[in-house]
Amino acid sequence: MFEEFIDKPARWLQADGSDASIVMSSRIRLARNVANLQYPGRASAEIQASAKNYIRLALEDRGLLEEGKLYDSGNFTRLDLDFLIERHLISPEFMREPRDAAVYVLSDESVSIMINEEDHLRIQSFRSGLEIRAAMASADEIDKKLSERLDYDFSSKYGYLTSCPTNVGTGLRASVLIHLPGLVLTNEIDAVISQITKVGLAVRGFYGEGTDVLGNLFQISNQTTLGRTEEDIISSLEEVTRQLMSHEENARRTLIRDAGEEIKDKIWRAYGILKHARVLTSDEAMNLLSAVRLGVSMGILDMLPMKLVNKIMLLAQPAHLQKLLRQELSSSERDSKRAELIRNRLADR
Repeated sequence: MFEEFIDKPARWLQADGSDASIVMSSRIRLARNVANLQYPGRASAEIQASAKNYIRLALEDRGLLEEGKLYDSGNFTRLDLDFLIERHLISPEFMREPRDAAVYVLSDESVSIMINEEDHLRIQSFRSGLEIRAAMASADEIDKKLSERLDYDFSSKYGYLTSCPTNVGTGLRASVLIHLPGLVLTNEIDAVISQITKVGLAVRGFYGEGTDVLGNLFQISNQTTLGRTEEDIISSLEEVTRQLMSHEENARRTLIRDAGEEIKDKIWRAYGILKHARVLTSDEAMNLLSAVRLGVSMGILDMLPMKLVNKIMLLAQPAHLQKLLRQELSSSERDSKRAELIRNRLADR
């Protein structure tokens, strides 16, 4: 499944949003549940199936199945799940426990809806660059359409009710995926992360909660929703993201001022290795691509478009690589094919 997605650029990889040289993408996620139905974690298989069908009918009624497609989890392989996680269309928690679940994907991948993950619905909206408000507007539009057909579990006192208490209230998680190689290279990243967590934001890895940082890409998001308005959450994340961008830009200027030739050498070496390597692990490829992405954003590698680097970062992930080649590969085979893929994508650049 999902072969039609593989070589098609995801919306959030286009590098056409605001400040896309540092902020790779913005994401909004809304958690919603259907009233009078047990939540997925406690529901029987029969109730899970009823909830899924109820939501499918709502998608059909509101015309969303004409704009996207619903994929049933009963047809997913492990590789399919890994592919969707890499593409950020589902969370690592999706299908962690056997459930009757599904995922809806808008045709341009700017919206996905997880059905029967932790909550009945997890509406996600994505944008390139620092475009949190545009992502919110898109998610809100989908949410309003579905609310005309679904009776949400809502409390006049607490707001939207969710499986996890930290999502109660607005049910909103706003996040940015931000590239911070300058702060990593100047050894300032730990101090900056400490300051971020003190103002109530969470710092996570490339695929969100419980995942590792890859290629100096960090996910920054709000931790709580109860007692806060959507505007408060979004404004706070925007403010902190702009501060982070300022710190990153200062770190890059410091690197060029104090170690300009070394930084340029690091960037060109990374580019050279990627163009000629015969074997590359996932971590090695991401670290080298991070250096190349830094070089593109600083104008050092001005012959490479940023969206190409973003796309290679995704295609080099294990599930994407296997989907692209239409075969399951061992770890060593993936390392060889990954290097070949990157060589081919960078050819004549």
